[in-house]
Amino acid sequence: MSPAARSSRGSSALRFGRFAVMGAVAVLILIAGVWASWGTAQHAMLTKGRERGTVAVTRCGMKTCTGPYTPSSPGSQPRAEVVLEDSVAVAEGRTYAVVLKPGGTHAVRSGIAGILYAWVPLGGALLLASVVVAGGLLRTRVAWVLALSGAALLTAAFLAV
Repeated sequence: MSPAARSSRGSSALRFGRFAVMGAVAVLILIAGVWASWGTAQHAMLTKGRERGTVAVTRCGMKTCTGPYTPSSPGSQPRAEVVLEDSVAVAEGRTYAVVLKPGGTHAVRSGIAGILYAWVPLGGALLLASVVVAGGLLRTRVAWVLALSGAALLTAAFLAV
């Protein structure tokens, strides 16, 4: 076997290895983005059968805001205080439509703003995965699609919140 034949086999194996590893890294980044988003997004998106209402925010701390809950769905009970997490999207003195997480006093913003805000981690994952796809997989068109999708999601969430 000639040295050129061995060299081409070795380089194709390295190319395949790089493709497999970078593909796995990109997929893991996207899975992590979906996983991080789904914990909140499921409550904001799948509201059927959940307690829905409004929260008039009366006090905000470093990471949470609280206020009284007024129900708008049948079977939901008013509460003296519920907690909205991630207070960056919530301002004191305003009223927000929310969905209560089951079995507690924690609420998640509902509607378009709540859904978009819940998917922000996926937007960041799309941007990060686009760098891996462009640099590691040398797939620039796919990388542009990922990057523009992530940027569009983050921009829409910023404008909606």
